[in-house]
Amino acid sequence: MPHALLIEDNAANQHLATFLLKRAGFTVTVAENGLLGYNSALELRPDVIVLDIEMPVMDGYETFKKLHADPVTHDIPVLVATSYAMPGERNQALELGVHDYLEKPYEPEEFIRRVKLLFDPAS
Repeated sequence: MPHALLIEDNAANQHLATFLLKRAGFTVTVAENGLLGYNSALELRPDVIVLDIEMPVMDGYETFKKLHADPVTHDIPVLVATSYAMPGERNQALELGVHDYLEKPYEPEEFIRRVKLLFDPAS
């Protein structure tokens, strides 16, 4: 069973994404901030990471930079799912090397389709 790491501080968003991912066949681990998420990724080595941007302790950009720089987590695909959608935000995320970017609120089917594509590009 594929494993998704959800790095998200908002409880409602955690519940929705967890429900959708589990329904799609993923095992899900939730981290409530970027630092916990980074440490979880090092320990668990998930198949895919869903990352929020605006979080306490360490924001999504800093978290992604650490994940991307670490040889243990460098190759784990990351979907940024955020409501922090300022002009140019998507381009900034993609230029950093984020694999995909999705604005909240998202359509559940689109969210799962994008996560599955990152986990298994042939799907």
